[in-house]
Amino acid sequence: MEVKRRTARCLVKRLKSDSDQIRTEAICELRLLSKHDPESRLFVSEAGAIPLLSQSLYISSSDHHTSPNIQENAVAALLNLSISSRELLMSTPGLLDSLSHVLRYPSSPASFQAAAATVYSLLVVDHYRPIIGSKLSILSPLIDLLRSPNSPPRSIKDSLKALFAISLYPLNRPRLVDLGVVPPLFSLVVKDSRLGFIEDSTAIIAQLAGCYESIDAFRKVSGVSVLVDLLDVATGSSTRARENAASALLNLVQCGGEKVAGDIREMGSAALAGISELAETGSSRAKSKAEALMSILFSGSCTERHHQEFGVLNSSSSSSY
Repeated sequence: MEVKRRTARCLVKRLKSDSDQIRTEAICELRLLSKHDPESRLFVSEAGAIPLLSQSLYISSSDHHTSPNIQENAVAALLNLSISSRELLMSTPGLLDSLSHVLRYPSSPASFQAAAATVYSLLVVDHYRPIIGSKLSILSPLIDLLRSPNSPPRSIKDSLKALFAISLYPLNRPRLVDLGVVPPLFSLVVKDSRLGFIEDSTAIIAQLAGCYESIDAFRKVSGVSVLVDLLDVATGSSTRARENAASALLNLVQCGGEKVAGDIREMGSAALAGISELAETGSSRAKSKAEALMSILFSGSCTERHHQEFGVLNSSSSSSY
């Protein structure tokens, strides 16, 4: 252990060198050490590497000829250190600003991916979610990445993971909706056939559906129709995507009330068939969501015409919605 501690201190000392080449080599070595030797991560962090690596994120590869990508190696090292030193990262002044700089001005796709993954790693801690969620300089580039037609698949995946973790904090959801995250999320669901993107996008959509601001945003992209379609087994949606769709519809109805419930009922028998099938064959969580959604949609007072349309009989009810 002492050897590893001394190695960490030596590398951090080299990070303070006046020589660009020595600093660059130290960054690369710290990346490899923190990747392959988990036990050394805490030693590296305690030796003071985090502030120095954070400062290095502002250095682009064009500034130096000694490394193909200083920023990429520095942010990758921070990602590795975040696994065991989240508190030290979050307590480093300017760390989030440094990460937001990489997200806005990545020197390579790998730099963006590592920065987004570092944000996600920090978001594992519940009480960091409101702090990170208040940083528009982090949220905006994550959303902008989803809008870009040429974004690398790995970058999209890392952005979706970070946005999902951000959306787990309720007060972050209206901010994400206001920043325009809903259209690109639904665009991924509708236009991208890659299973992982659909599942991750619908997971975020389900969280966002729980805030009032999402009602109009979903309506503008025909969100209810898209979610109902996902419930249909014939569309080939995965179990997780269908579960997320049911959760989103349930959250949307609970938030928007009769106005949203009416939109779902207007989908006719297709809506009922998908919800009913999920209630019968889904996972325990999916069944719970589907049954709760059915209960809200068809409980209380409904006209016989609507009951017949959906194949639900309740002769004791005669009043309208």
